[in-house]
Formats: sequence, C-alpha cells, structure tokens
Amino acid sequence: MKLFFDDRQTAHAPLRELHNGDWVPYAENIERPRSILKQFTDWQHVRDFGMAPLLAVHDPDYLAFLERAHGAWLAAGRSGDAIGYTFPIRRRRPLAFGRIDAELGAYSYDSGTPIAAGTWESAYWSAQCALSGLDALARGDTGHAFALCRPPGHHAGRDYMGGYCYLNNAAIAAREAQKRGLGRVAILDIDYHHGNGTQDIFYEDPGIFFASIHADPRTDYPFYWGHADERGDGAGEGSTLNLPLPRGTDGQAYAPALEQALGAISDWGARFLIVSFGADTHSSDPISSFALEREDYVELAGRIAALGIPTLIVMEGGYAVGDLGLNVAAFLSGF
Repeated sequence: MKLFFDDRQTAHAPLRELHNGDWVPYAENIERPRSILKQFTDWQHVRDFGMAPLLAVHDPDYLAFLERAHGAWLAAGRSGDAIGYTFPIRRRRPLAFGRIDAELGAYSYDSGTPIAAGTWESAYWSAQCALSGLDALARGDTGHAFALCRPPGHHAGRDYMGGYCYLNNAAIAAREAQKRGLGRVAILDIDYHHGNGTQDIFYEDPGIFFASIHADPRTDYPFYWGHADERGDGAGEGSTLNLPLPRGTDGQAYAPALEQALGAISDWGARFLIVSFGADTHSSDPISSFALEREDYVELAGRIAALGIPTLIVMEGGYAVGDLGLNVAAFLSGF
C-alpha cells in the first residue's frame, strides 16, 4: 500500500467553531494528521494535477470563492476566521453579492466550517493527495492506496462547504477514475456521519454507486440527508444506498450493514473502489456515538479488501486524537 500526504495540508488552522450553541476549539485540527503521520514512515510525494479535476466536480464560482474568501473577509475589516451566519434555505439561486457575509452563507450550510488564512491551500492539496493516490492505482503501482486527506471532504457538495469539508476529495477522485477508464466506480462511505456532499454530487449519476453506513440522521449530523429512502433520482435511481444505524452500534452490529453494502457494490459490478474512511466510529470519539473498537477496524478492512478490486482509501473524520493514529494504522493493516 502506498501512503500520500503533503505538509501544506496543515496550513488550514481555524481557531474555533460554533458547536451546540457555544464557541469551542476547532475539532478538525492539525493534531489529527500528525497523530496518523507518526504511525508510518514511507510517505509518497503528492503531485499537482491542477484545477481541471476539481472543476470536473465543483462549480467554478464556488472554487473562486474558496480561494479569495479569507482575503475578502480581511478586506471587509474583519479579523480571524470567516464564518457565515445567514443561509438561504428557500429559492437558492445564483446572485451577485457585495458582501463576503452573503457569499459565506450562499456557499455553506453550517457555521462550523470556518475559512482561515490557509484553508484554500490545504483544501487544494488535500484534493491533490487523493488524486495522487488514484494515479498510483491507475498506473498499477499498488493495489491499495491511502490518501491522508485533510481537511476532509465528504460533506462538501458541488457548490457548498460544510462539516469541516471544502472540496470533496472522494468525488474528485471518482470523477478522475471515470475519466481514466478504470471501470465502474463505487464509493463506500464508512464515516460516522453521512457523506451528504458525495451523495448530492452523484445522486442523479448512474455511473457512480454510492453506499454509506452512518449514524441515523434523525439523531445525528447532517440530519437532512442520509435516510434509508434516499436511493438516487432520475437516471441515478438505485445507485445510492444508505444504511443508517442507531447510536451505540458496536462492531458486531455494524458488520451486517457492511456486508449488505459490499454485496450491493459487488452486484453493481464495481471495478474500482473509493473508501471514505472515518475513524469517528471509534468508541472514544468525542463528537460521535458508535462503539467500534480498534480490532474491529482490522476485520472491517479485511472484508472490504476481499472484494479484490483496486481501492483508494480517503481519510474523512476521526477526532479522538490520542487514538486516531493507531485506529487508522489498524484499519490499513486489514488491507
């Protein structure tokens, strides 16, 4: 397995987020990748594949906004991190705005995803990290690759950010895999939270199969997406599979959902797999409520690897920093 990370992914360093009605330290901090990096020694160089793969997934105006947002925030006389506070929930449409405040709301859906001075740089290189892992797989250099993507991506949609996510790394890699003719592409999201951005991007696309195992959105973020009756729309109907599970789910209760997802991916005829992996399913995670243990990750990974197809693992969540590196190492060992 080849491992990918770029130091520029640590430039993103917001100070705080709004969580449960209060300001708290930003949970998706640089200690997360550091805890994973120290578990391994052989990290590969991340190549720059430019903007074209990002534009294949994301709206160009949204990308331009991300690149200039923090500078516009400072130019408006503000300090610190740029955070939206007004969000259009009805008749959302393209408009020209004269204030950064309006743009922040138009391009996001929560107030827990600040834009700091280094956010664009880190998000850009996080996407390139995923693309570098994909490239190694496409060239046949390895059967499995791990992209330590930070910031994560699965909550980011075509033209919005949220849930600590700015660019959808898994979606960008999936589109590039399609472009390179790597066969039918499936995405398996096993983060604690539903990958609403990934689902949204491919909801009407019959060429990408998206399966997600996550906390029941009736009780957990992102609430509005990830319910079991969401199966895709139009030509993409049937290419989305959501398997929500209750709080407290442990490894034994998780396993049948994984088998169902893997069976659906196999039946769909996937020839290339992208795994959005979140270690926030661990029992020690401070913002999640599953009860998987470290040994469960080895077993889960082994079942995924048994599909026998090239697999790109893209890092998503996981916030128990003391356990995170060891949990990721356990998961990767299963491959």
